[in-house]
Amino acid sequence: MPHISMLTAINAESHTHLIIGSNSLAAARCGQSLAVGASPTLIAPETAELHYALQKRVDDGEVKWVREAFQESHLFTLGREDVGYVVDAVFVTSGSRNDDFGLRISSLCKRNRIPINVVDTPQLCSFSLLSTHTDGPLQIGVTTNGRGCKLASRIRREIAASLPQNLGGACLRLGDVRKRIQEEDHLLQLVHADCGDGDDSVDQPATFNRLVTETDLDAAKNRRMRWLSQICEYWPLKRLAAITDDDVGDILKSYDTISSSEFIGKPTLANNPRNNGRIILAGSGPGHPDLLTRATHKAIQIADLILVDKLVPAGVLDLIPRRTPVQIARKFPGNADAAQNELQEMAIVGVREGKVVLRLKQGDPYIYGRGGEEVEYFRNHGLGDRVVILPGVTSALSAPLFADIPPTQRDVADQVLICTGTGKKGRPPVPPEYTPTRTVVFLMALHRIEGLVGELTEYLESEYCSLKEEAMPLAVEERDNSMPSRRPLWPRNTPCAVIERASCPDQRVIRTTLDKVVEAIQQEGSRPPGLLVVGRACEFLNKLESNSTWSVEEGFNGLDVVDGIDLAAT
Repeated sequence: MPHISMLTAINAESHTHLIIGSNSLAAARCGQSLAVGASPTLIAPETAELHYALQKRVDDGEVKWVREAFQESHLFTLGREDVGYVVDAVFVTSGSRNDDFGLRISSLCKRNRIPINVVDTPQLCSFSLLSTHTDGPLQIGVTTNGRGCKLASRIRREIAASLPQNLGGACLRLGDVRKRIQEEDHLLQLVHADCGDGDDSVDQPATFNRLVTETDLDAAKNRRMRWLSQICEYWPLKRLAAITDDDVGDILKSYDTISSSEFIGKPTLANNPRNNGRIILAGSGPGHPDLLTRATHKAIQIADLILVDKLVPAGVLDLIPRRTPVQIARKFPGNADAAQNELQEMAIVGVREGKVVLRLKQGDPYIYGRGGEEVEYFRNHGLGDRVVILPGVTSALSAPLFADIPPTQRDVADQVLICTGTGKKGRPPVPPEYTPTRTVVFLMALHRIEGLVGELTEYLESEYCSLKEEAMPLAVEERDNSMPSRRPLWPRNTPCAVIERASCPDQRVIRTTLDKVVEAIQQEGSRPPGLLVVGRACEFLNKLESNSTWSVEEGFNGLDVVDGIDLAAT
């Protein structure tokens, strides 16, 4: 396996960088140092011919030139006073692989823990510079670890070109909002612990979508920070780049005072024959836009207003015409009911104005999507005849397919059970009993994976007490034998798989067993939305290696085979 580096971002403000050389690369290194607030010091003999850009920086007083050949003492005398005059980093900008000078200075710097970069000689470097795209506070770096600098530059340009404009400005704006929330709520430490957004290097924690219950007052206090975290996680980048003052207002606004509009609940207005308003309740599928039904795609094109769940991915939202207003649900754990009411009220207002309102949900609206509740709500407001339901491909069945898991497989699994991992108000649902030939798909479960595994593999306290009471009159041997008769427990070595962001470019599959899945998620982080598949079918096509506790598979290319093919023509 090729060596890779730990990528870091260094705050180099006021640092002293020693630049050794007089060529164009030395000029570039001085420019990079100045850009990050460091003080570059050039080491080159008096007789050296400086590159014109380097000479200009020296003449302008931006770069200090020590007019002599490099000496060992420079490392310990030209730095900052507050670190004992040791320089913060050294850049050697000329030389060759056979040059003893590069080897000598590299050894010297490494012995004294001074970061060193030697051009074109990765083995002599203790750090390397990335090909970087910078947009305000946003920086994106690419490295090939010395295996192709030009290729790194090309990849960086491709990535930068794919990003929406003004994304750096959005980072600034959202950062200001985050700081304001922290200052107003005085919950900085709690927010960092709960939302896990203090470290860019890891995925979200497993508790990212943890439900906030009515009794969890401390967690409820930071609802605005949780909402901001979920905006950053779920909103499409184009939407983030175009964030407005109204969006910021929504982030800062709570749901304490939501009330129905005066005319909501007056069915006489809905029965006006001249009103052509409609509500289309549609499923957007698991994520990939090619998995939309044609009916839903048509609804996206004709809708006057689109109300979107936060989990509908960017690829689907990109299909929405620019002229169409879009409202993304302000849902996060702890305010789902209020956010749901807000969208439903907006839908009713739109219908009464004669608009075609598309209520776009992830997956299928009737598979744990509150679709039935929404239809009931609209019926209670006199709009039952104006609601159209369009199905969607549910992730409960498509995600296992994209992870090479056949939920039913002859001689392995003859039944599929779709369950929720979280009941109403956060209560744990009744766990399904173990059946050797059953595949169970758990939606909305990963944020409480530890509790779910415990419920599947151990008796609940209520079950244990009930069994104990029933067995009390029996002999000890009979009582012990009677205990497991109520609900067969799942073996802890049962194969399972975590599938996150199914059919999206950043799809991830973690294959493991019930006894290791909690540890796997804690170590690998969480990438919601995701689901858990449990059963022998998980290992039918993908068996873990004997020495592995889990495996991780990144990326999705399940539809590549149809790219460029005119399916209608075939």
